Amino acid sequence: MKTKILIAAILFVSFIKAVGQDFKTAETKDIALFPQQNEFRNKENISGIWKFQKDSLDVGEAQNWKNGLPNTRSIAVPGSWNDQFTDSRDYLGTAWYEKEIFIPSSWKGQKIYIRIGSANYASKVYLNGKPVGAHEGGNLPFAFDISALINWNVANRITIQLENVLKPTRVPTGGGVAGGIFSSNPKANFDFFPYAGLQRDVLLYSVQSVANIKDLTVQTGFENTIGSVSVKVDTEGKATKGKVTISGNNKVYESEFSLNGNTANVLVKIPEVRLWSTEDPFLYKVSVSISDANRIIDIYELETGVRTISTNDKQILLNGKPVFLKGFGKHEDFPIFGRATANPVIIKDYSLLKWVGANSYRTSHYPYDEEYMNMADREGILIINEIPAVGLYFHGDKEELKLRQIACKKYIEELITRDKNHPSVVMWSVANEPFPEVMNFSPVDVKKADPQSVILFKELFDLVKKLDPTRLKTLVGVMGGPVEWLALSDVVCINRYWGWYTNQGDIKTGAKMLSDELDDLYSKLKKPIVITEFGADTFPGMHADQAEMFTEEYQVQFIKAYLDVADTKDFVAGMHVWAFADFKTGQAVIRFGGINYKGVFTRDRKPKMAAHYLRERWTKKPEDKK
Repeated sequence: MKTKILIAAILFVSFIKAVGQDFKTAETKDIALFPQQNEFRNKENISGIWKFQKDSLDVGEAQNWKNGLPNTRSIAVPGSWNDQFTDSRDYLGTAWYEKEIFIPSSWKGQKIYIRIGSANYASKVYLNGKPVGAHEGGNLPFAFDISALINWNVANRITIQLENVLKPTRVPTGGGVAGGIFSSNPKANFDFFPYAGLQRDVLLYSVQSVANIKDLTVQTGFENTIGSVSVKVDTEGKATKGKVTISGNNKVYESEFSLNGNTANVLVKIPEVRLWSTEDPFLYKVSVSISDANRIIDIYELETGVRTISTNDKQILLNGKPVFLKGFGKHEDFPIFGRATANPVIIKDYSLLKWVGANSYRTSHYPYDEEYMNMADREGILIINEIPAVGLYFHGDKEELKLRQIACKKYIEELITRDKNHPSVVMWSVANEPFPEVMNFSPVDVKKADPQSVILFKELFDLVKKLDPTRLKTLVGVMGGPVEWLALSDVVCINRYWGWYTNQGDIKTGAKMLSDELDDLYSKLKKPIVITEFGADTFPGMHADQAEMFTEEYQVQFIKAYLDVADTKDFVAGMHVWAFADFKTGQAVIRFGGINYKGVFTRDRKPKMAAHYLRERWTKKPEDKK
């Protein structure tokens, strides 16, 4: 549970007005398919060292910085600007990026795009001083067609204006409604640092103008030993037919199709199918080609695992068999990189997940880089994929709430568009720790939800179901949050810290409160429950002969107590420790050094005692537990 968010709910009297901005949806193109290089497509990564200039006085637009920045310094892309300089840690205002690129003449005649993997939060893109497009929202990609603006055979200047001002209409919300010792700097209403900048790769790519594959939607299933792969093909242009080829296990399966307008639905059967699972994450290669009467025009390839995900009244079922989620909430966070993509960190994190015996995690509290999803597919790690809707409230200014709801829906659409083909993604989460107007830190005196809040959440769940009926849907509930919100989920996900934020230092009482609450929740909802957060701040190397708060011994005993309670409940379907690793937050009295120390690994991935304890517990074979 994020203490600052809860205190904000208690202290909330009136909400700060948004500073006059309408939420604008970018007209992005082709973000569904990650760019590929093949004989029909081109891709170039233009990340690296760019020019950078802060614009704290917001004079850049008036002074036409889009035509060239006047006083630059170097910056790494991807990278959060807050951790790269000695004067910008808390800066969230306007800044500008610039880079000169050369586009090969061999790309002429194709549709050419610039794709930005993540820009927190609002950006405007220019090419050679001319506007290309604008986008609002971080953590997900967007792309613009720049074909008509390219200067051939000479350098082209890309300029990106970006700001990450925290506002109540944005997702996650900002403004800092908490006061006193619970205030933080920067003034975020969430308990992680609001890193800013171009935090993922910037790519150029091209597709064929005459016709191209615009999107692929892959859904899988099986009956007995026969697998099925359904592929929806969306194209643009003048292709008339195509072929789906699926290969794996030294076998190839093909199905030709004709396009009905720009769409085709293809079903391919796989005898003696090899199912994707946490123990055997086997991936089939799916290759789709489209043609006109005489020739192939475009090809796109991806990997998929044949699997199903469902529930009964007590369990999550992977391929029809119970699977217990063992893992963590985590963050994209590492020293110097901030929230930027760092491939060695991705590899290290998955290595540690396997080492500790985890089989799952939640992308708390925003979508992660695509490579995290690719790695999860290959390693057999199950993902609860979450939009950045942290600490939603429903008692503020109605116009602000309307704009925020639009933002949440946009995030859902963009996230599902990007990640719908990953077998590792088994659940969509539409919110983390929304809170009611009146908050009680009690498992027994829970207030009813405001009826309007139920309507708004139902809109989000209905949108998820419309866009992807094959996966589970959830939201993550806060301590004392209304049961009506949890009832909308396929899987009840809750964050609980009895014995940390309440009953401090009293693990025994906290475990009893957890046990009683779990029984009560299940009696009301009759759905599987996953505790998606539980843990204790632990300063690395702090010890005591009798466990007390902030020591490594207390963290171990806290985690053990919660896991022991879960073992007595056959309706508890998963336990995610908060958190995988320590992470950066804003400065606050409750956050020593601006760090949340609930990780079982340090921020630079050194194990605490709790990591060794979890490894011992989670990697034991059933026969070893007797």
